[in-house]
Amino acid sequence: MTAAEFVWTAPSGEVIELATAFGVATEYWDQTGKHVQISAQTLEKVLQALGVDVTTAKGRAAAWDRANNDAWRRMLPPVVVARQGEEKHFHVHVPDGSPVVVWADLEGGGREPLSQVDRWLPPRMIDDELVGEATFRIPQDIALGWHTIQATCEIGGKTKVATCILVVTPRYLELPPAMRDRRTWGLMSQLYATRSEQSWGLGDLRDLASIASWGGKQGAGFVLVNPMHAAEVSPPMAPSPYLPATRRFFNPIYLHIEDIPEYAKISGKGRRKIEELGNELKKLNRTPHLLERDPVWAAKKKALEILLEEKLSSSRQTSFDAYVEREGEGLELFATWCAFAEEWGIGTGEWPEGVRHPQGAEVAKYKKKFAERIDFYTKLQWLLDEQFAGAQTAAKAAGMAAGVVHDLAVGVHPEGSDAWALQDVLARNVSVGAPPDMFNQLGQDWSQPPWRPDALFEAGYEPYRDMLRTILRHSGGIRVDHALGLFRLWWIPNGLGAANGTFVKYDHEALVGILALEAQRAGAFVVGEDLGTVEPWIQSYLADRGIAGTSILWFESDSDGGPLAPEKWRANCLGTVTVHDIPPTAGFIDGEHIRMRDDLGLLTTDVEVEWANHRRGLAQWDALLRSRGFLDETAWSRPVSTQQMVEGFHRVLAHTPCRLVAIAVPDLVGDHRAQNQPGTDQEYPNWRVPTCTEDGTPLLIEDLSSVPALAERAQRLIAAVTHRRHW
Repeated sequence: MTAAEFVWTAPSGEVIELATAFGVATEYWDQTGKHVQISAQTLEKVLQALGVDVTTAKGRAAAWDRANNDAWRRMLPPVVVARQGEEKHFHVHVPDGSPVVVWADLEGGGREPLSQVDRWLPPRMIDDELVGEATFRIPQDIALGWHTIQATCEIGGKTKVATCILVVTPRYLELPPAMRDRRTWGLMSQLYATRSEQSWGLGDLRDLASIASWGGKQGAGFVLVNPMHAAEVSPPMAPSPYLPATRRFFNPIYLHIEDIPEYAKISGKGRRKIEELGNELKKLNRTPHLLERDPVWAAKKKALEILLEEKLSSSRQTSFDAYVEREGEGLELFATWCAFAEEWGIGTGEWPEGVRHPQGAEVAKYKKKFAERIDFYTKLQWLLDEQFAGAQTAAKAAGMAAGVVHDLAVGVHPEGSDAWALQDVLARNVSVGAPPDMFNQLGQDWSQPPWRPDALFEAGYEPYRDMLRTILRHSGGIRVDHALGLFRLWWIPNGLGAANGTFVKYDHEALVGILALEAQRAGAFVVGEDLGTVEPWIQSYLADRGIAGTSILWFESDSDGGPLAPEKWRANCLGTVTVHDIPPTAGFIDGEHIRMRDDLGLLTTDVEVEWANHRRGLAQWDALLRSRGFLDETAWSRPVSTQQMVEGFHRVLAHTPCRLVAIAVPDLVGDHRAQNQPGTDQEYPNWRVPTCTEDGTPLLIEDLSSVPALAERAQRLIAAVTHRRHW
């Protein structure tokens, strides 16, 4: 069945009940308030992706047994997630009448006895054995961290032992100390598009250090970058940073070759070859041509191979060994995937049968065969770790309170590293996306396999934790793209189209809690992108846990559809005028988002209606800017220039209660073109547009200081967002 052939069919009452039992939505209310019921076809396929068969009576009976009795079949659950300061209860299952002793082995050492709650339930017959349920409590004052629950029970003269993970999360994630008593502003950069004289055609980690240093000297507290996750190892490399091979490890295309310590020691033919490779790509930095990742990665890969041909010094080897030990099995699996994908391509369907699963019978044989390439890709992650540490050090040295803030993509490429290494916790035959809304009227399919909530629970959330730890290691914050995914995700069965999906629930208490715990340990803050079809209670929940929300000026409206007064914006938010999925502010004002969608056939309403709505919205904002005095003294008579409006919109941010505000780097220089048009693939050059000035000249980071007109323009915008009287 294809989306074009789809004919909606009503589900049976039992299928609706089973879907509800497994956290699959059978209805929802869209962004306009319309009630939408989910089809039988969608529910059947989504449940199938969760390992639930509702197409036969036998399958439905097995599903009911799984839903009702699986927890009773084991002594302890796989994981218990508690909040510090709140009592948490969990259940222990043993043969009826058998005594059980339970305690927690604490992460930092020591043992915490766990007491039983006075609660009785009748025993249940499970697989021909009468099983009882005892309830125990986690005390309110237990330490934050990852602990282990132990339970012992005497059964027939033998001692049965069970263990599970205990995660104690913070009740509330405070901002880092340097950010608590004041508003913090920062920069937003699509790093690959933000280049310098020394870039190899794409922005890299030296450029990150440079833009952070420049921003810190202007008073910025952070620089938020696009997802830096690893992509494919062989061409074509997906342009989208939001469709990575893995979310745990990083893309070596961002390495700055000349900053690798081994580069300083190389000479002769190897040095000349690397210089030749770099010089050819540096010519691209001053051109407005679309960004091309494949030639950049080909050159950098060759340069890295030359640099890593020689044996590491003893001190460097010690550093590398420590990194490998810290990252453990996850790093080994990623590097193994890189070597395999380099040999056979990323689609495991072309791989030998015995390596299509990380525990496959032939994995060890091929790991031995490709040992040198696995070592090479392992070293690249080590070098990235060093350069991220350097960028964060540079940011802090320039005065940034938080420094680098990473962006966490929603999911991963369906044929990437995580799809191989973590296939047991990812759902198959479905992808993640978004239902239709006012900005993406056909819905969105992001082609990403989602976490299976049941399998993630079985894994004790460790894959999720390990991912967060790597990203947070050298950063002062993390932005979670589509934070709704911590609560529910829009699952789209393969072939049914983006509009014919449904929401699947996740344990948000666990996912948000673990996110807060790992951020607190890293001294970082968290921003959740909580836009789109989001129920109001979700925004309240995130705020109650200390997770900042997201406010974008164009989407902040009052009950009449007009601009929301700045003082009514949410306080615990990152406030911005624009974002990567819409054009820079100057482009949005000029209607670039309408022209693009009209040209690409993405509008479901008449284009003249779109233009009329846009002009009406701009007129309303113009009235607000004038009434609040947000336009400088030269702008009191019409017409108002685009740049004057850009500055005025950033003054709106300055007058909101938002604890965090940010300026997009393209707005500093008057860029017009969007980085991404949601709902497109090849139709628009998504993620390939270099940052340019108003006249289309490519921007280099040095220009922000060396070109007087650009420096003045940037200073005016910074003055606007920081509420300084620059004009």
